[in-house]
Amino acid sequence: MRLTATMSDNPDISEVTSFDKSKLKKTEMQEKNPLPSKETIEQEKAATS
Repeated sequence: MRLTATMSDNPDISEVTSFDKSKLKKTEMQEKNPLPSKETIEQEKAATS
């Protein structure tokens, strides 16, 4: 018994190729979870030891 995939092997990309990027709004990116700086990591290492 062969299970059939729910997606087609040959997807229809006509909508993607005709997409108008100029209709998109510009957004400002903001880092929600920034990584700590090297200095912060060194301070925390020094505080725990």
